[in-house]
Amino acid sequence: MNWQEEYEKWLQYHNLLPELKDQLKQLKDNSSALEDSFYRNMEFGTAGMRGVLGPGTNRMNIYTIRKASEGLARYIMENGTEAKARGVVIAYDPRHMSQEFAYESAAVLGVYGIKSYVFEALRPTPELSFAVRYLNCFSGIVITASHNPPEYNGYKVYGEDGGQMPPQGADRVTAYMDEIEDIFSVKTADIIELKESGILEVISEKVDTPYLKKLKEVTVNQQMTKEKGSELKIVFTPLHGTGGILGVPALQQAGFTNIIKVDEQFINDPNFSTVKSPNPENREAFDLAIRYGKNHHADILVGTDPDADRLGVAIRTNEGEYHVLSGNQIGVLILNYLLKQKKAQNELHENAAVLKSIVTSDLGSAIAEYYGVSMIEVLTGFKFIAEKIKTFEENNTHTFEFGYEESNGYMVKSFTRDKDAIQAVLAISEVALHAKLQGLSLDDELKQLFEQFGYYKEDLVSLTLSGKDGTERITEIMTTFRSEPITNIAGEKIERIEDYLRSEITYLKTNKTKKITLPRADVLKFYLEDGSWFCLRPSGTEPKIKFYFSVKDQNEAASVDKLTKIKIALMEYVEK
Repeated sequence: MNWQEEYEKWLQYHNLLPELKDQLKQLKDNSSALEDSFYRNMEFGTAGMRGVLGPGTNRMNIYTIRKASEGLARYIMENGTEAKARGVVIAYDPRHMSQEFAYESAAVLGVYGIKSYVFEALRPTPELSFAVRYLNCFSGIVITASHNPPEYNGYKVYGEDGGQMPPQGADRVTAYMDEIEDIFSVKTADIIELKESGILEVISEKVDTPYLKKLKEVTVNQQMTKEKGSELKIVFTPLHGTGGILGVPALQQAGFTNIIKVDEQFINDPNFSTVKSPNPENREAFDLAIRYGKNHHADILVGTDPDADRLGVAIRTNEGEYHVLSGNQIGVLILNYLLKQKKAQNELHENAAVLKSIVTSDLGSAIAEYYGVSMIEVLTGFKFIAEKIKTFEENNTHTFEFGYEESNGYMVKSFTRDKDAIQAVLAISEVALHAKLQGLSLDDELKQLFEQFGYYKEDLVSLTLSGKDGTERITEIMTTFRSEPITNIAGEKIERIEDYLRSEITYLKTNKTKKITLPRADVLKFYLEDGSWFCLRPSGTEPKIKFYFSVKDQNEAASVDKLTKIKIALMEYVEK
């Protein structure tokens, strides 16, 4: 079918949800919006699906949710009666339709007699990851669009190790989805009957209690946090999401009892009405928290995104203002503290390893090397960190110490297999408390790291290119950079190009090549002769192409100047 025929099919479907039919009627004169809604089926990648809510095959609605759940159900049945009995645990965040999508998923699984556990209310994504492992489920689903705007929702699928479903499983789910010719043909069971039969079980404390117990292991110096934790004044905002549900109890049980809650943002609000975007990477998300911080003279401000897998942090500078840290800066503060403390306690093994993504700052590598710890790079996406940890355990090659990404994702302990803002809020609070007890701030700690290891500076530019035309434009940009690779930028020569789609490194001076052993991905990374780099990566979850930048120099001013020049030169080239 072309998109017009698919649109007519939806419009004529007699059982279409009334609200979706009304939206279709409102779009009847907007051909570009209709085309974008119907020109393709929503893609199911290794992280599942994410998109705008609304009618259409390329939108998040109960029919695309049912189709994805049908694909997952057939994959589970393929794996036998044990997989069916182990079942699926389902969590959801505060977004529009999240709870409805959770139960729609359970209703499809129930047709096949597949056991499902659904949380009674909102829960963080990392708890879902933990729940898969704790309940010994075959899979997990979380309904969330992470930090995206209110008009988005998503459907993430997890494997039995608690990590996001690996490509092999995702490919099988996709293959089964592709077999479904009529999206309206997917059957659902009655939720009340599923509950009565025990096939659907509603859960809360069954997982909350053991998850909170495991969170006690995150802090390194537990005596310090128990005895002195109340001296650290923490402002906490969950940005209208799930972070406060377990984040506050986790802090309190560790000894951090001096918590000031941003009351307005502890209200579950699918419109995220107090912020422009519920993304703790952005300074604007901290506007209210900063007001609270100034009123209470707080030491640190912490914010979690709606599904509590990402953590943002703002610190009080020595001038009394609040500065929002980058994801890289939060990561190196936690990393340095963990390794320093474990080294002092003789708890760092010879095979200790840290994991980070290829677009994360190299400052972490310098810190790991200083402590004699291996730094292993993986592709962007915490599923790759989870896969590495599984490999460590199976082959007994390394002990996992810490995993992180520049996009504000962190994991201290591997009882979850996804980024965990609840773990991270405990870790950064311990770092801040330790600094305060030494008469220092996190601002001082960060400056000491730069003095010791060099002035690293990073930045990110995201171009949002929505719709069919946007997708084609992103493809065009990546194709151009591959077919006509640039050899210098801002007066600096490019030393090598890493093409993760071709699995190849090309050294420009010699034209020699070297194989990349990581999985294939649509990523290009350009290294300058001085070690600086920039990277191009289309987002896997949003209609964006991202440009990452990283430089290092002898002082802050020189680093800022170099970063600015490279960023301006590259973006001007992209515009041309």
